[in-house]
Amino acid sequence: MKKFFSMLIVVLLLSIVALVGCSQKENATNSSSKPSDGGKVEETGESTTSGPITINPEISGDQQILSKGPHGETAISAKTLQLTEEEVQKIKEGKYKAAIVMHYAGNDWSTAQIDGLKATFKKMGIEVVAVTDANFKAEKQVSDIETVLAKKPDIIVSIPVDPVSTAEAYKKAAEAGVKLVFMDNAPQGLTAGKDYVSVVSADNYGNGVAAAEIMADKLNGKGKIGVIFHDADFFVTKQRTEAFEKTIKEKYPDIKIVARGGITAPNDGEKVASGMLTKHPDLDGIFAVWDVPAEGALAAARTAGRDDLVITTIDLGTNVALEIASGGIVKGLGAQLPYDQGIAEAILAGYALLGKQAPPYVAVPSLKVTKENVLDAWKLVYHKDAPDSIQNAAK
Repeated sequence: MKKFFSMLIVVLLLSIVALVGCSQKENATNSSSKPSDGGKVEETGESTTSGPITINPEISGDQQILSKGPHGETAISAKTLQLTEEEVQKIKEGKYKAAIVMHYAGNDWSTAQIDGLKATFKKMGIEVVAVTDANFKAEKQVSDIETVLAKKPDIIVSIPVDPVSTAEAYKKAAEAGVKLVFMDNAPQGLTAGKDYVSVVSADNYGNGVAAAEIMADKLNGKGKIGVIFHDADFFVTKQRTEAFEKTIKEKYPDIKIVARGGITAPNDGEKVASGMLTKHPDLDGIFAVWDVPAEGALAAARTAGRDDLVITTIDLGTNVALEIASGGIVKGLGAQLPYDQGIAEAILAGYALLGKQAPPYVAVPSLKVTKENVLDAWKLVYHKDAPDSIQNAAK
């Protein structure tokens, strides 16, 4: 009898262990498929998204691209780019690696570019092995490229800080067989189709035109204005300033550009704008070549007590969007679509991996932004709703 009870206890213990094991296995299976953080499902290492990859279908395909490429190339709209489901699958099988080499990071434009690239590379099964920030220093970017090459990427997507002093480093990458896709500008001496795949930019000329038209509208077609330009050999910022100034001179003869000041670093805007306002206290408006120097112009205007000044710019950053939404000094801008520019760059990298011919210069359409459409524009630019602060300001 004693032996019988001992055996019975063993059987019961084994049954309990088996039941616990099954329960743990079931819980583990369930937890891998159910969200654990308020309904948000964690993304896996490889996207299961099917279908072709394109830029946002809500972006207008009818809009004329006004920009030319760095070598005078006619722009091809990013709306025409596509990777089919079969092409994406073929790329996934290659298990490729990519690196993103930025001129500087941390601002809204760079963050959106990187987000668009990462999300699209993930859909393509491409591992991003490095993201670098050169802090707007050419020598740092050269060092970044050398560091990245040690990781043996198949693709580098980059925006050169300086097209001359960085050229040799990019050429070394091309000679190593790396597929190069550039944002906005190409290094000097490199050739599309031979040394690099393509250059992708916003329609910077179109955005400069948009900024000029908003300025003219807010000034009722007359007044004195200043221009803060990028004093560097940077192809796309030159296009913006050229487009703004040409549009003002040709379409709005009663608006006079009476002051021009160059910046070499993003945070120089306040100093340059302050100098303009001191020398020209009757200034009616200022155009700044992108949103960060425009923030500096905004600070200078507030310091000078010039709440009546009209500022326009390029790029829908958080601070200028907040100012536009609240009806402040920044009245509007021409917006790039950096997230979709990142998608376009990733697609073109895919073209190169497949041996598919790529156009040498691709542009994403421009977008005019004012208080009336700032919330819709934010969603189009960043693929998400505007922050609460901007939404509240727009009410």
